[in-house]
Amino acid sequence: MNEILEKSVFFGMFLTLLCYQIGLWVKKKAKCSIANPLLIASVLIIAALLVFQIDYQTYENGAKYIQYFLTPATVSLAVPLYRQLSVLKRYPRAIFGGIAAGVLTAMAGVFLLSLAFGLTHEQYMTLLPKSITTAIGMGISEKMGGIPAITVVSIVVTGICGAVLAEGVFKLLKIQEPVARGLAIGTGAHALGTSRAMELGEVEGAMSSLSIVVAGILTVAAVPVFAGLIP
Repeated sequence: MNEILEKSVFFGMFLTLLCYQIGLWVKKKAKCSIANPLLIASVLIIAALLVFQIDYQTYENGAKYIQYFLTPATVSLAVPLYRQLSVLKRYPRAIFGGIAAGVLTAMAGVFLLSLAFGLTHEQYMTLLPKSITTAIGMGISEKMGGIPAITVVSIVVTGICGAVLAEGVFKLLKIQEPVARGLAIGTGAHALGTSRAMELGEVEGAMSSLSIVVAGILTVAAVPVFAGLIP
């Protein structure tokens, strides 16, 4: 099986898109936040590789081409923000202050957990950029001595958890302001959370899109400071 698939350059891409489409179908039928397409696709891909005994490298040879769409997909999130510029102009201090608080909280949380569990500097730097978009997080991890592959996993897990739990947390804490909801999702769950924010409303989607960009910039600026805390 592997010999045949190794000759197919697009096997990984085909499997990924197929599983994601199945995830979208399940979400449409289930109509609940736990039925996240990315989560479903990840489970299906892992199951397929295990059942058919396909090694990861064979899958990755084709799936890697999907990564090329990460940057343009992130940039396209500026469109809903442009449509909501009036909201940004109305609450600039609250918006940027909220994003900054979210970034510092995420990084401080990783630092404290790293101390609690006795993580090495390499492990610490691997997890530090977990709350920003993959395109930026991988670069930070690689440059600062982390493990990019594990960083991607931590980013995906963070995003899925944010997308799945966001609405429930908002209801529990009675957070109804669209701006606050969007900022919380975007800062904590980056692009994956933003896809969920757009489902909640246009304002939520716009604020979440802004959070991705600002949180990424602030994280890049703050990483050198946090990096030295665990030698």
